[in-house]
Amino acid sequence: MNHYSKLYKQELLENVIPFWMKHSKDEKHGGFFTCLDQFGNVFDTDKFIWLQGRETWMFSMLYDKVEQRPEWLDMAVHGAEFLKKHGRDAEGNFYFSLNQQGQPLVQPYNIFSDCFSAMGFGGAYKITGNEEYADIAKKTFQNILNRRQNPKGKYSKAYPGTRDLRNFSLPMILSNLSLEIEHLLDKSLIDNLMHEIIHEVMEVFYHKESGLILENVSPDGSFADCFEGRVINPGHIIEAMWFIMDLAVRLGDKALVNRTIEIALNALDYGWDKEFGGLLYFKDIKGYPPQQLEWDQKLWWPHVEALVCMAKAYAATGDERCQKWFDKLHDYTWNNFRDEQYGEWFGYLNRRNEVLLPLKGGKWKGCFHIPRGLYQVYKTLENVSVGQPEVNTLVK
Repeated sequence: MNHYSKLYKQELLENVIPFWMKHSKDEKHGGFFTCLDQFGNVFDTDKFIWLQGRETWMFSMLYDKVEQRPEWLDMAVHGAEFLKKHGRDAEGNFYFSLNQQGQPLVQPYNIFSDCFSAMGFGGAYKITGNEEYADIAKKTFQNILNRRQNPKGKYSKAYPGTRDLRNFSLPMILSNLSLEIEHLLDKSLIDNLMHEIIHEVMEVFYHKESGLILENVSPDGSFADCFEGRVINPGHIIEAMWFIMDLAVRLGDKALVNRTIEIALNALDYGWDKEFGGLLYFKDIKGYPPQQLEWDQKLWWPHVEALVCMAKAYAATGDERCQKWFDKLHDYTWNNFRDEQYGEWFGYLNRRNEVLLPLKGGKWKGCFHIPRGLYQVYKTLENVSVGQPEVNTLVK
C-alpha cells in the first residue's frame, strides 16, 4: 500500500499545508485565522483557542518529524506566542475564544481548549527548547488532570445530582495527548495514566450488547437510557481506536490491538450510510430519532480518522478487512471532500454527499484533522505493500 503513502504525502505537502501557510497567519495581531472560505478568504476574525493550539502543534510536528523548514518553525512560534500572551485567564485556564486582537470572548468552559493548548506548547517546546513553553504545557496538563471529574466546573449547565453523566471525549483525548507531551512528563505518571485511560475507554464506555463505545454513561458506568446516553458517534469511536491502538503497540499488547480493530470495524459497519455512502455523524443506539439535527451530515474528520485507523490496523496485522475498508474510505473521501481546484478539503457534506458549507475552516475545522490524517497515513504505509504487510511487527 505504499503507493497510497506517496499520494498522501504529496497531498499534505503540496496541497493542504500550503493552503494554511498562505491564508491563516494573522501578521498584525498574532495567531491564526481559521474561518476561511473555499478560496482562503477570511470570513470571520474570531480566534478559537483549541484551533490555535492545534495549528501550533501541527507546524511543530511537521518541523520535528518531516523537515526542518524555517517557515514551519516560524508558524509554530507565531501560534505559541499568541496563546502565551492571550490564551489564559488568571487561574491558567484557557478561554474558548478570543477576538482578533486577543481579547476574551467566551469563558474557559471547554477543557479541550486546555488539551490542545498543552499539545501545542509541548510541540513548540520540542522544536525550540523554550522552557517557558514546557512550563505552560506541564502546568496545563496538570490542570486538566485536576479537572477530569468536573471538566466544565462552574460553567456547567447541568443541574447537579439529577442525571450526572461521564463523557467519553476527555479520556479519548488524553490517550493521545499523554503520548504527545510525554517528553515533558514523569514516566510513572504516563504509565499509570495509560492504563487508566485504556480501562475507561475499553471497559467503562464499552457497550457489550452492541460492541460499540458510548458517548456518555452514568457515573457508575451503566447505560443511561436518555438522548445523551443513547447517542453514538461512529467517528469518535474510530478515532479513539487508533489512539488506543498506539498505546497497545507501545505496551506490546497484541490482544488489545486486535480488540481495537474489531471495535473500529464494527463502528464502520454501524455508521456507514448504506444508501448514500459515507459515515453518518450521529446515531441512536436504540434506533430512535437522534437529538442532533445534523445527525445525517458527512463530516471531514470521521472519514480522515477512519483512514488513519484502517491504515494502522492493516500495518499492524495484515487484516484484509482493514485494507478493503481503507480502499472504500479512500475513494469516498477523496472524491467528495477534496477540493482539487482551490486546495484543502471541504468539511461538511449533506447526506447525499453534496457540499453543504463551502468553507475550508471555521469554528470547529482548522489546520488539524486533514493534515494530521494525511501525515499519519503516509508514515504508516511507507513500507507496507498489499499482500506483504509488516504483520505484527509492531506488537509482541
